[in-house]
Amino acid sequence: MTPGRIDSTAEGPAGIDTRLVGMLGVLGAVWIVLELLTGGTFLSARNLYNLSVQVTVVAIMTTGMVLLIVARQIDLSVGSLLGFLSVAGAMTQTRLLNVDDAQTWWLTLAAMLSAGAAIGAVQGALVAYANIPSFVVTLGGLLFFRNAAYFINQGETIAPLNESFQRLGGGTGGAIGPTWSWVFCSVALCFVVWQAVSRRRLQKRFGLGSRALWLDVALTAAAAAAVVVFTLVMNGYSNPRTGAAMGIPVPVILLIGVVGAMSVLAQRSRFGSHLFAYGGNPEAAKLAGVNTQFLILRAFALMGLLCGLAAAIISARLNAGASATGTMVELSVIAAAVIGGTSLAGGVGRISGAVLGALFMQSLESGMILLGISSPLQKMVLAVVLILAVWADHRARKVVVT
Repeated sequence: MTPGRIDSTAEGPAGIDTRLVGMLGVLGAVWIVLELLTGGTFLSARNLYNLSVQVTVVAIMTTGMVLLIVARQIDLSVGSLLGFLSVAGAMTQTRLLNVDDAQTWWLTLAAMLSAGAAIGAVQGALVAYANIPSFVVTLGGLLFFRNAAYFINQGETIAPLNESFQRLGGGTGGAIGPTWSWVFCSVALCFVVWQAVSRRRLQKRFGLGSRALWLDVALTAAAAAAVVVFTLVMNGYSNPRTGAAMGIPVPVILLIGVVGAMSVLAQRSRFGSHLFAYGGNPEAAKLAGVNTQFLILRAFALMGLLCGLAAAIISARLNAGASATGTMVELSVIAAAVIGGTSLAGGVGRISGAVLGALFMQSLESGMILLGISSPLQKMVLAVVLILAVWADHRARKVVVT
């Protein structure tokens, strides 16, 4: 295993991440089954648009959870923190600021991000400096912030919110339109090609083995096709009020930005390398001079910051701050990270895999809603999926060891 990156055992002889390919295959099979069971509704432009918006909240938080689990930590409070920050953000708009003011949306967003980072830092300090296990600290946070959300607003749902703020949620006014969607698509296509060419040049420059040219071209073409198809689907959904094409939702743009930033942070920064090194061997990381206590504090602060962004998106989508927001979301976040290949033993994880895991979890939930399956049964299914994912990870690690 290469320290600080992914599990090298998941890569095939052609340098392809077989685990990622397997996940894509399973996700495709699930989509086909759900399409058949729902009579053609699941893969409609409307449902895929809603699915892309719904997955952003879990996916954004999952990127932070990956780094925590890699560092042998856990955060069980993310769902409760999501609800607390949602209520706090709504109260900031309606009671501290003028909800109709043009500056309210970004002031609220800044407050939610700052509060999330501060809360994460406090929890991280308790783990790193007070030596309290993260399971205990964040379990306390789960109970504390869920009840704090009810306490500060007495269980009242706070609405409506600032109109500009609502665009962060990807509702009827929360998309960039077809023209800018194609501009975004063009930029994404250029990035896909540039990344493929840059990787091949670096491999040749440093004398590393590279894939066959035809395989690189095929993989790049597949990625480009996925970008174009996604843009076509998003443009294929019409605004229910005006009938105009919606385009790519704002929260999806935010998610793409977060995934890109977190991938760079995990793979190309000293912070990311130290986290993976600590997860692989804590004692060796300490002996190498890594400030492991401050490292853990920053990881939890980052998790809190991402919870703040996720809270802004979900409250903007609901156009309200509600105490029950985020209930049991921690289950989906942890499951998505594990399904995406993050090992609960630490030291192994990948941001892109975790995002696919989040999409898999949200696809199951969306499909079950379309099929009319009750909410309790949905959570039961997701719990079973989490257990199976942990079991599969354990079996995979056992096979590698033997």
